[in-house]
Amino acid sequence: MEYNTKIIGRKLEQNLLAEYCETAKSELIAIYGRRRVGKTYLVKQFFDNNFDFCFTGSFETPRITQLKLFKNELERYSHRKWQKPKDWDEAFNQLRDYLSSLGKERIIVFLDELPWLDTPKSGFLSAFSYFWNSWASTVDGLKLIVCGSATTWMLSKFIGDKGGMHGRVNRQIYLRPFNLCETEQFLESKNIDWDRYQIVEAYMTMGGIPYYLDMLEGNLSLNENVDHLFFDEGAALRTEYDFIFRSLFKNSKVYRSVVELLATKRHGMERKEILQAMKMDDGGMLTEVLDNLCKCDFIRRYAAFGKKEQGQIFQLIDLFSLFHLQFVEKSNGQDTRFWSNMQDNPRRQAWQGYAFEQVCLHHVPQIKQKLGITGVLSEVCSWACKSFVDKNGTEHKGTQIDLVIDRRDETVNLCEAKFSVEMYAITEDYAERLKSRKETFRAVTGTRKSLHTTLITTYGLKRNKYSQVVQNEVTMDDLFYS
Repeated sequence: MEYNTKIIGRKLEQNLLAEYCETAKSELIAIYGRRRVGKTYLVKQFFDNNFDFCFTGSFETPRITQLKLFKNELERYSHRKWQKPKDWDEAFNQLRDYLSSLGKERIIVFLDELPWLDTPKSGFLSAFSYFWNSWASTVDGLKLIVCGSATTWMLSKFIGDKGGMHGRVNRQIYLRPFNLCETEQFLESKNIDWDRYQIVEAYMTMGGIPYYLDMLEGNLSLNENVDHLFFDEGAALRTEYDFIFRSLFKNSKVYRSVVELLATKRHGMERKEILQAMKMDDGGMLTEVLDNLCKCDFIRRYAAFGKKEQGQIFQLIDLFSLFHLQFVEKSNGQDTRFWSNMQDNPRRQAWQGYAFEQVCLHHVPQIKQKLGITGVLSEVCSWACKSFVDKNGTEHKGTQIDLVIDRRDETVNLCEAKFSVEMYAITEDYAERLKSRKETFRAVTGTRKSLHTTLITTYGLKRNKYSQVVQNEVTMDDLFYS
């Protein structure tokens, strides 16, 4: 199978689908990833909607209605009448009878939004398990592709099932959001002609979520687009944040509470701090919530420099959530030009600085490529310390470094991100701060490795008498590497 040129990026995923679908045996392929990331689009475009059967679950829809819809689709594909199934066992028996009649070397079945079919007491998962184990898995050339946005359900109840589906998913594909390169290509395909500064701003607002990016209109400026999508009366994305959590997590209030707590702590929190702030018992619930949020790309779990497991920190990294909590939730809905009117507001500028740091965290492979260390084994971590006085009586101020690249070639990159509308000029005060930070890092960690101050900017570093304090430069353009 060749690449579908309508699909932006996703070359690895297309390769995997082609590889799995060209085998002679049966394959159960599970595709998962956060909501709106493009799972359905990928499958339908890759197969050009050429399925032998396709069915999509409906959100918060009763079993009896789902079964009726299933029957309707079965009749559409088979061109014959079927009795309405009384349960999922009967529905899958009907599907088996239909697929058995096809007599084809390769059969493609696509079941989308699988978690939404598994309603309480529906018996869906046990019926699906029996259908696959007793028949579908024995049919050479049958390719059953399933998708689900509820990543936690896909990983715990389906891919990681301890019951009838245990070990049955022989292929799985995790679909990530677009990176900046793919975002640029996607906007170009929509004839949106923005420079990279604007593309980065759009990314900081929406992340690399294709569904949101597809809503952007080329005849509007970025500010106008954001106003239209978030702040107009009836704006399409104003209520999206609430729906994401309701559709992904059963106990959505707890998940939202954790995300909203982490949104107030720029550099993240340790688990014990979250427990204390949430006033939760030290049981397994918080561990499960944090794990699931990590799996869904809402937060990241990272260790401080020199530490592996102890003191792990959880940080909110979902750019769409950050934007919503910072601006959309706090707006009263009265100003339909809210974002345009915030153009020079210090609050927006502070958000830009932090959001650009998050963009950098999303593009560590591109940063490594620019530094020429793609082939060097390295660990990405963070580091922070409080004010202290060392044994020589030198006072060190507290500091935080969000991105530290600890390399096996005896070098550590201490990365600093700066979002600017022009080339960034280092002042005397800032140069001293960078020097002090490096000294503090060495004093606290005791590392003997070379320390490289690495500056990541939009338009590069302006040369002056203080710029030599920086050993490595990465620009916005470098983040657009494929």
